Amino acid sequence: MAFFHIDKLMWFIVFATPLSFNLEIGGHGGIGMYLPTDPLMFGVMILFFFKLFYHKRYDINIFKHPVTIAIVINLIWLLFTSITSSMPVVSFKFLLARMWFVVCFYFLATQLFSNYKNYKIYFWAYIIPLIAVIFFSVIRLSIYSFDEKASHWVMSPFYKDHTSYGAALAMYFPILFIFLFKKNTALFKLITFSIIGIFVVGIILSYTRAAWLSLIAAAALFIIYKLKIKFSSLILVGIFMGIMLASSWTSIMHNLEKNDQDSSGELTEHVESMSNVSTDASNLERLNRWSCAWHMFLEKPIVGWGPGTYIFQYAPFQLSNEMTIISTNTSSNGNAHSEYIGPLAESGVLGTLTFLMIVIIVFYRGSLLYHKLEGEKKTVILFTLLGLFTYVLHGFMNNYLDTDKLSVPFWGFIALIVAMDVNYKKSPLNPPKGDLPNTLGDMNNKKN
Repeated sequence: MAFFHIDKLMWFIVFATPLSFNLEIGGHGGIGMYLPTDPLMFGVMILFFFKLFYHKRYDINIFKHPVTIAIVINLIWLLFTSITSSMPVVSFKFLLARMWFVVCFYFLATQLFSNYKNYKIYFWAYIIPLIAVIFFSVIRLSIYSFDEKASHWVMSPFYKDHTSYGAALAMYFPILFIFLFKKNTALFKLITFSIIGIFVVGIILSYTRAAWLSLIAAAALFIIYKLKIKFSSLILVGIFMGIMLASSWTSIMHNLEKNDQDSSGELTEHVESMSNVSTDASNLERLNRWSCAWHMFLEKPIVGWGPGTYIFQYAPFQLSNEMTIISTNTSSNGNAHSEYIGPLAESGVLGTLTFLMIVIIVFYRGSLLYHKLEGEKKTVILFTLLGLFTYVLHGFMNNYLDTDKLSVPFWGFIALIVAMDVNYKKSPLNPPKGDLPNTLGDMNNKKN
């Protein structure tokens, strides 16, 4: 049966992700899902568990990997805090969605990536429809004379807003350089270079400041990898910069408060508005949401209010002097705006620590692998890490791992890094031969 060709179904889900649209029934607390991706991932997850229970087989090397252990610990903690949640139904819906993202694009994707060539299918399956979304968004924006305010919604219905759209563009921008630098025909390199140009236009016209900053930081990380700067040296630099920041904090805040440049269609002014914490509504509202999350955390620091409950619980924690012209009591403009502060409020201190543990272990193992590999695989690992790094930084300002748009690349990038770590670190020049079995029933029948 065609349905059981899990690799083809997974590639279809990846392809459909940039083009999926959100369906909400019943408003807040009702049913919300992205079609067609969420139902498909739910079905794949059920099939995965059924096959796992029936065959009792899974790649033990993946299962014992430190990243897998960290992910499982995070999921267990989410389960526990869902039980203790102030709104258990909401929290278990959140946990269920997180489960189908992780099962499909980590536990299953690591098996798909045991066939090394599959990384190309995975990346292009998302990039190609994303190019279509870029054209769609830019053409719509041109109708409004490239107005900055219109850039917030022209990518709808495919992306909820310009920040999630910009985050996706930033994640895949480094990936394009894998195909630019690998051995290919001149025509393919020309096509790739053209796509890079399309992405540059899309990123600029997304007016997503967090995406711009994340790409600058990714470029800095690229230099660090290439220069082979030691981690201990980075720690010393970080400590020094931290001391300098602390000693100059009053002066810095004074200068920031004097910046009254709001978001603008002029790129230089839009960049300058990043540090405006006095009048820019977007920046001030983000600070308001963070403040609410922090006060929620202080009230329930151990288990939090429950996964996914921030949007329902934060309103009483808003302070009148911190509210802005775009503040609401229903979180119609987003949630906690941070992948790190949000879990503090929803799952307590361990919610954030277990998520950070995943990120740290991924980059630690990925960095070790990068320095061991050679040739194309070294390039693949490098730019996958850089793409993932853009969202790790973007996550300080926004949180989209409750959507397919960013969860598919986030967990998929991690799966690729882990699969290469397991399958190639001992013999980087001699990857295992043979394709991944096409069916879940055959999963892991072949030995790596």
